[in-house]
Amino acid sequence: MRSPGTRASPLPPQQRRDGIIDAALPLLRKHGDDVTTKQIAEAAGVAEGTLFRVFPDKESLILAVVTRVFDPSPTVAELQSVDITLPLRERLQQAVEIIADRLHNVWELMSALRMMGPPEHNPRFRDALPSDRHSDLTPQALIDLIAPDAENLRVDVAQFARVMRLVTFAGTHPRISDDNPLKPDEIVDLLLDGLRAHSP
Repeated sequence: MRSPGTRASPLPPQQRRDGIIDAALPLLRKHGDDVTTKQIAEAAGVAEGTLFRVFPDKESLILAVVTRVFDPSPTVAELQSVDITLPLRERLQQAVEIIADRLHNVWELMSALRMMGPPEHNPRFRDALPSDRHSDLTPQALIDLIAPDAENLRVDVAQFARVMRLVTFAGTHPRISDDNPLKPDEIVDLLLDGLRAHSP
């Protein structure tokens, strides 16, 4: 236990940086560009001066948050963690939930920052994209998740994964879905059973 008046050991730089980004994300979703560095510092539990030792200005912090939200790596890791021994329907439902959650986070931030499209189409946010952004492994993670049931599908696994991503995107997008998004189980039912009534 520390003696009264002694300071806590400083966090490692990356941990401090991640903590500030974690604190900034919900505030950016709520306030957009109107969020203040004082609000972010308070939420992160640091002095405003500490924040500026990590990020030179508010814009660089916003870009770091955009980079975090558009990074597909956590989504890929979640997809890879789904139990491959589960029945196909359960695997697909978990995968749709993972993808839909990421899309929701992306769209919420885009709306708050008034982004008219993905960062690569916006000069302000273009630098927020990682240099290896074209190596998104999400499609392959889906293919690997579906592959054990390839013989039970009418199309090849890659096409099934592609349609799954398209339906999830359209079915959960607030504007495309008229603010009535499809639930994960509805998307999976559509993928596996279609919409036509089956003969008894």
